[in-house]
Amino acid sequence: MTRRLSHSPVSLPAQSSPYTIGIEEEYFITDRETRDTCQKMPAALAQACGGGRGPFERELLQSQIEAVTPPCEDLAEAQALLTRYRARLNALASEQGFGILAAGAHPKAIWSRQRPTDAARYRAVMRELQMLGQRNMVCGMHVHVAVPDVDARVALMARITPFLPLFLALSTSSPFWQGRKTGLMGYRLASYDELPRTGLPEFFDSLADYDTYIESMVAAGAIKNASYVWWAIRPSLRHPTLELRIADSCTRVEDAIAIAALYRALVRKMVRDETLNANPGSASRAIAVENKWRAQRYGLRGSFINERRRRAQSMTEALDDLIDLVGEDAEALGCLQQALWARAIVERGASADSQLAIFDAARTGGASKAEALDAVVDWLLAATSGAIAREDRPAPSALRRDLADPPRRGAEQACA
Repeated sequence: MTRRLSHSPVSLPAQSSPYTIGIEEEYFITDRETRDTCQKMPAALAQACGGGRGPFERELLQSQIEAVTPPCEDLAEAQALLTRYRARLNALASEQGFGILAAGAHPKAIWSRQRPTDAARYRAVMRELQMLGQRNMVCGMHVHVAVPDVDARVALMARITPFLPLFLALSTSSPFWQGRKTGLMGYRLASYDELPRTGLPEFFDSLADYDTYIESMVAAGAIKNASYVWWAIRPSLRHPTLELRIADSCTRVEDAIAIAALYRALVRKMVRDETLNANPGSASRAIAVENKWRAQRYGLRGSFINERRRRAQSMTEALDDLIDLVGEDAEALGCLQQALWARAIVERGASADSQLAIFDAARTGGASKAEALDAVVDWLLAATSGAIAREDRPAPSALRRDLADPPRRGAEQACA
């Protein structure tokens, strides 16, 4: 029988179908004329949030809004829902001259101009975080995969941590901050990790060890509950899931689905093979921290440190290792095609690559810095809504090749 975390709400389901998936996407509400964020959430969007009873929810700042899918059995369903949610929010926002923009950071927004959402939870967060809360001008994507066994969720959190930097690199969409190039492909976490209880999780020896941490924090008044722990991956408090939180908000919905497919398949692989990354140590976590930085700095154009091979590897090699590792599980879950879309991300670049190319092309063509940023925002608005033609998906032959070819030597032990 599945145990319930001692600090979980009584309403948490004790059982859940394994590997169902839910996705949360955060967006910036953007003025189509100024290309800046809104100062106050438009009334139509505020009404759509409906007190948390529907798929749309408010976020910490009034210029942010979140779309949340229900638990889905397959990723085609999740993709259809996210596409519909984006279209609905964009239509509502357009009524008042706004649009929604999916990116880890907004190219033009100034954090000091942002206004917090007037809700009890967010008022408490802002009192605690002070300026750091106002600077939290970032948007992410969170992927929930159902893992009914509570003990497994805590162990999986550590075992999956070495793979997190690859998910970040695939999602990078935040090369600008406060109207300027940052030199990073994923600046979002540089800002977000200013907050307490962020970054990569600690490695706990057991569920009891994790519970001791949470219960001590709650008893001391440091946090209200486990939802105030904002690690890059965590056991969800509200749902019987392991929640991936490291990813930037993906501009292209196909990219979000590819990352979700890879993560879902990885969870299944880890559950099936308890020896894979079993009991990771301090060195594994330290290398994951370094790889996280490399993903933030260089995105898909950098390299990772491979702990077991004792060398650097390209993002292409790291992704191929992951596909080799989880291909069978992705096929069993019906999401191999979506997982293989990640190869297209590496080939043409993540959102950050596109944003920088648009900015540089505009500047080369004689545009001012402000005009070049406007061009970036216009592309982000169009790509978020799906108005820009989608790139071709991988050919069906790519699926057959991955299923027919044996894994490369060492793929079972390779960690990004």
